[in-house]
Amino acid sequence: MVVLIWLGIMVALLIIEAITVGLTTIWFAAGAFAAMLASAVGIGIVGQVLLFFAVSLVLLFFTRPFAIRYINPHKIRTNYENAVDQTVKVTECVDNRNGTGIVVLNGQEWSARMREDPIILKEGALAKVVAIEGVKLILIPLLQEVE
Repeated sequence: MVVLIWLGIMVALLIIEAITVGLTTIWFAAGAFAAMLASAVGIGIVGQVLLFFAVSLVLLFFTRPFAIRYINPHKIRTNYENAVDQTVKVTECVDNRNGTGIVVLNGQEWSARMREDPIILKEGALAKVVAIEGVKLILIPLLQEVE
């Protein structure tokens, strides 16, 4: 009976993997398969559960990075992903309280906000991008050119 439970868990995890294609549940499905085999040869439920987690976690942590690299090896980073840690120049005063702020990054204008509300950057100041929220760059001052 326990073999069928592990089979059900394995099938459910494979279905979830097929729907999400996130390369996460596939490793747990392999763990469920190992536990199912352990159940079939008579290993107790504690051993089955331990084997399930051991196999799943080993596969997840040691093979997932390689699988991701080879499944989508030609992924091109976008300017969105490259924006963090870049230096930008303020072209319109960045003031969270007034809801203003435009900066230039690699020749393109972006809306911007400061990470901390009281800090205001004047036009011409330099800042560092620390995050992106929606379509706005979140900044910290690069130099001491703040009000």
